[in-house]
Amino acid sequence: MIAIPTIFKEVLLLKPQLYKDTRGSFMEIYKKKPFEKLIGRQINFCQDNYTTSKKGVLRGLHYQLPPFSQSKLVCVLWGAVLDVVVDVRKGSPTFGKYFSQELSAENQLQLFVPRGFAHGYITLSEDSIFMYKVDNYYQPDREGSIASDDPDLDIDWKLPKAEWVQSEKDQNHPSLSKALLFDYNQDLYA
Repeated sequence: MIAIPTIFKEVLLLKPQLYKDTRGSFMEIYKKKPFEKLIGRQINFCQDNYTTSKKGVLRGLHYQLPPFSQSKLVCVLWGAVLDVVVDVRKGSPTFGKYFSQELSAENQLQLFVPRGFAHGYITLSEDSIFMYKVDNYYQPDREGSIASDDPDLDIDWKLPKAEWVQSEKDQNHPSLSKALLFDYNQDLYA
């Protein structure tokens, strides 16, 4: 597995090794020890999630606050999405900045989203299958969120807003300036 740096030192793009022959292909999408070596810490994923979405479905921007913060390892099994990560650690030198990357079944890139970052994605293909691992269970009363159309973030989602398909909940997230946030100096893995 190859790690590709992003604008955030904590967020990594990952490219697993693909083995092809006449039968098809094989790829290890996750292997604990090499993965932990790349991210520089132990991590205990406890749940895998799987979503299907049609074109224009925008999910996010989501995160969970301490003590139920989550790291995610995300990938696309079918189709293509634009994946977006926002630094929501108040006091961070990159606070409020975002990174986006197309993830697809074709490019087979994965993205590691550590605790302290909001995450969302929009399906660019006719449909998608998105899979992600998390290192903490969902806790509704510690859920944080940010409006995907927050003008202060100015995220380019690659599709016009008229084509977005969002849940009612995702349409009503607060702006970054009004959201509950992380403290940059807090150890989110303690």
